[in-house]
Amino acid sequence: MKYSKEEVLQYVREEDVKFIRLAFCDVFGKQKNISIMPEELPRAFEYGIAFDASAIAGFGDETRCDLLLHPDPETLMLLPWRPEHGKVVRMFTSISYPDGTPFECDTRSLLKKAVEDAKKAGYTFAFGAEQEFYLFELDEKNKPTKIPYDEAGYMDLAPEDRGENIRREICLTLEQMGIRPESSHHEEGPGQNEIDFRYSDPLTAADNTMTFQTIVKTVTRRNGVFVDFSPKPLENEPGNGFHINMSVKPSDSSENLCYMIAGVLDKVVEMTAFLNPTEDSYKRFGMDKAPGYVSWSSENRSQLVRIPAAVGEYRRAELRSPDPMANPYLAFTLMIYAALNGLENKLDLPEAANINLYKADAETLARFKKLPESLSDACKVAAASEFIKKHIPTAILDIYCNK
Repeated sequence: MKYSKEEVLQYVREEDVKFIRLAFCDVFGKQKNISIMPEELPRAFEYGIAFDASAIAGFGDETRCDLLLHPDPETLMLLPWRPEHGKVVRMFTSISYPDGTPFECDTRSLLKKAVEDAKKAGYTFAFGAEQEFYLFELDEKNKPTKIPYDEAGYMDLAPEDRGENIRREICLTLEQMGIRPESSHHEEGPGQNEIDFRYSDPLTAADNTMTFQTIVKTVTRRNGVFVDFSPKPLENEPGNGFHINMSVKPSDSSENLCYMIAGVLDKVVEMTAFLNPTEDSYKRFGMDKAPGYVSWSSENRSQLVRIPAAVGEYRRAELRSPDPMANPYLAFTLMIYAALNGLENKLDLPEAANINLYKADAETLARFKKLPESLSDACKVAAASEFIKKHIPTAILDIYCNK
């Protein structure tokens, strides 16, 4: 359900809400928030709530540190793990300077602009996320270890799969907050899990991705377990992926899907620094179903982009290279603009790679462009890309490439 300002104010008055979290994220996608009292909500809607941005990654220094948070009433959510009496709600926000100028490093606003640009061009996109994560034991001091919570394998059952009840609690909490998970299961690594979401519009999908990580961290901590979303938690085990499913409308023919995929393939190397923003991201590539080359195919999990076995409204493309350290607002923004590049220029889709790239010989692999092999390589490509410079503010590009 999407609320208006008036409906939010009424809800807060009538539902015993005592704290209101105004949520945003830094340029790397780490969620932040400030809590206000209900009496401050009218002021927040009219003028915004000031905060010191100098300590937020990528938000500048002390020379120009005052920014304002403006709550988006449509994103109101009750946090069900907080007390029933004296409820806590959360809204995502947009960010501006005191004079009302939009803050250029507000990545959520960048995604809103991309959605608007796509609409002007005659297209709408839908996104669905799949996020993997590891569960680890805590030591006697409640500090995380590298001891997996279980030794189960792909889609195993309890009692081998000890994460089943935790996944159930996560999914039920998501449903309480109006977010629709589609499925959950144990992944290939020991203690590794995956939860998939039903598709939605890009902004809602990105918001839900942020909310998902918060819920997982909250539920796992309550269960005495540590969650790790990093791309390669264990050296000799599968890494964590953030598989992004994307579809386009109008979709009255398969051509638009092909143009969309061609656009993403054309720009994916330039986008990689934002899809895989840590050094460990590149330890995951090229093994355990994580792609290493620019390629596509139907139903083939060794490829960078695959078209899952689905029909009708569920027909989509899945980009398999991103990992959970990516800022979803930036990832979806760049994927939309890459897709528009393919759609507007009617880019030809390369020949499908209907082979297992993990078992291919060197001669076969030489036919494919490789994804960057390090964060440094990815940043060099991004810094030189006219596509990236056009759609990512210089301040954000500098932060990613010079961090």
